[in-house]
Order: sequence, then C-alpha cells, then structure tokens
Amino acid sequence: MENIKATVFDIQRFSIHDGPGIRTTVFLKGCPLNCLWCHNPESKSKNPEVMLHKNSCIGCGECVKACESKLHSFTDDGHIIDRESCKKCGKCANACVSGALTVSGSEMTVDEVFREVMRDKSFYDNSGGGVTVSGGEPLMQSDFCYELLSLAKEQGISTACETSGFGKWENIERLASYIDIFLWDYKETSPELHKKYTGVDNSLILENLCKLDALRASIVLRCPIIPGLNDREEHFKGIADTANRYSSIMRVEIEPYHSLGKGKATAIGKDYPLADLKSVSKDDAKVWLETIQKYTDKEIIIS
Repeated sequence: MENIKATVFDIQRFSIHDGPGIRTTVFLKGCPLNCLWCHNPESKSKNPEVMLHKNSCIGCGECVKACESKLHSFTDDGHIIDRESCKKCGKCANACVSGALTVSGSEMTVDEVFREVMRDKSFYDNSGGGVTVSGGEPLMQSDFCYELLSLAKEQGISTACETSGFGKWENIERLASYIDIFLWDYKETSPELHKKYTGVDNSLILENLCKLDALRASIVLRCPIIPGLNDREEHFKGIADTANRYSSIMRVEIEPYHSLGKGKATAIGKDYPLADLKSVSKDDAKVWLETIQKYTDKEIIIS
C-alpha cells in the first residue's frame, strides 16, 4: 500500500473551500479535460513541470550553472527556458536563490501523503473537517486515492473528492464507499459547448452523476461561471434542473471566474486562452445566484 505513488503538485493545509470544516487538500496532477478557464493549468499534465516566475527572477545565473543540458539563457526578452528539452530534474530550481524557479509535481507514496494529512487531525476533529483529493482529476490516479481515503476512514477522518466526473464508473463506484462528499463539477449544460470549452462532451459526466445519485452519495454541485461563455439563462436553468433531478445533490456552489490561472500558465510556458478576461465581481456573482435560485429550492452559495 505504501508503495503506491501519485504525482502530487500541492498539499494545501487549513483549506476551507474544499468541503466542510478545516481540511487538507491533496492536489494530483493529470487531467483529461482542457478547460479554457482552468485555474490550475499546472495540473493538466501528469508529469512534473518547471515553473518560472519571472517577476521573482534576479538574473543571477545560478540556474545556468546548475542545468547540465544548458537549457536556461538570458536575452533581451529576459529569462528563457528550452522547455522541449527539459528533463524536469529540478536542479535549476534547487539552485535558484530567489524562488523564481520551482517544480510543480513530485512523486509521493500513499504513506508520505497520509503522514501530511495526519498532522492536522486535531483540527479536523474540532471543525468537522478532513481530507479532500483534488486535481487535476483524481480519478486518473484512482488506486492512489482509494488507498489514501481508505486509510483516512480507518482513522475516522472525513473524506471528500473534487472531480469533473469524467472517468470510468468502476473507479468512481469503488471510491464511493470511502468518500463522504463528492464535489462534482457541472461546467456547461450544452453537450456541444461543453466539448468546445473543455475538450469533451458531458454525456459520460452526466451518466456517472446519475449512477452516483443511485448510490445515495452526498454530492455538492460545483459550477464555474465564466462571463461570455456559460453565463446564460439556459445554462443557469440547466444547473437548477440537475440539482432538482437528483436527491443526492445537497446544494449548489457557484464558482465565479478568477484570473489566477493566467500567471500559472505563463509560469509553465503556456498560453492562456482567456488572458484578457477579468475576475468576476461579487455583485455579478450574486445576480447569477439569484437567477439560478428562481428554478430550484436547493441551497445555493458562492464559493
């Protein structure tokens, strides 16, 4: 069990947005979707990636000395990395004195991650919190999640899984007995637009949601709302209709677009499709909530 590994890009302690109470959220790399608005673009690839935060770079050249393949250079455009040839060994990041270079993603065993989770058990006990697996898409590393969450349940720790729902049903079903709450993404009602915005249509996601409801799992429907893409009355009604259809859905969480993904995409050398889109105001998000609330009696909150 302790030898099962996953590629982890972050373990966030004292999280209060990924389930009830104070939680530790384990972020796993790798995602089968390619959402235009992804706020964790460093999670898409299953492999480690070097992140360059140019604003922190002081141009000391220590990375040039450390990189055996000579993939770092300084030009009129600033610090440049030959990413196609990069082996993600991390030597440049280890040598960086300003913290401008980091490596997103490292292999960790179930035992290593569980030790991190257990550090804050007293906070879980006192707040009704626990551990949440997120991503990326945790279903892509389901064996790891199964072992980690089963250990958590043995210790009386609450468990949650944040997922797009795009994965094999047998993996979801296997995990369901060890998950107290599913944080289930509902990104777009239209199958065609879902594919346009995320790279896949929503048929498998909805099929899995229906099956999960039949298991009487506890589900929170999480809905990212992106101005100009899915902030439509039709989609808002689709959110409400889905919440009404399944008794296992406890509430709806609206996730207003924020632009934090732009800087992360730049750091891994990727373009960000919504680079000119600004974060959403609380007033706009409140209007969305009120629109959805017209069609459902389920609780709706802004997360």
